[in-house]
Amino acid sequence: VLVYVADALAAAFAVPHPDDYRALHPTLLQDLYGELIHHYATLMPPVPDFRARIPDTHIRSLAHLRTAVAEQEHAWTHFHDTTMAAGLLEHAYTWQSVYRMGRFTLARFLPPFRPKQENHIGEAITDDKGRIAYLKTFRLSETQVRRGHLLNRLAANDWHLADTAADLRTTEAQLGLRLEAAGFGYLLRQDVLNGYRKQGRTRAG
Repeated sequence: VLVYVADALAAAFAVPHPDDYRALHPTLLQDLYGELIHHYATLMPPVPDFRARIPDTHIRSLAHLRTAVAEQEHAWTHFHDTTMAAGLLEHAYTWQSVYRMGRFTLARFLPPFRPKQENHIGEAITDDKGRIAYLKTFRLSETQVRRGHLLNRLAANDWHLADTAADLRTTEAQLGLRLEAAGFGYLLRQDVLNGYRKQGRTRAG
């Protein structure tokens, strides 16, 4: 199941049996999809229906109709996978196994946290043959992406502020203020953060 709000892909959800889906369906309704999805749901104009149109001028038999239907299904699948769901399917994800029980493994995956792009996080349960037994993804808001991007770059630079600032082509003080604005000021010593604030005021003055 792919959950769309207007034309924004909010989540992907897969389970092996319809009974499993019926049991877990309320979780899709109770998820909090963030301000971006709220924006799509309340401020965007209605999305037109996607309807297949088969011209009848070349339909002369049931076989012709079957062929035309197959062509429409292929065209829709191609459009969906390359346009509607491209933000989910085209990224390379970082996977981490977090739990094993018997022949099943629970793993969580993270996107590359590219700002101003569609980013999804998720978790999956696979069996010993790699088949999906459970899959759930969640689209991040732009604020969540920016926070994830900062943490991702810090981790890639071994949590070294100066190196991370150089990686992001900014100053150490500006990076410190970005961390504070993103809600990560607690990661910095108070005297260090105060120094960054002072430098910021000096630049502004």
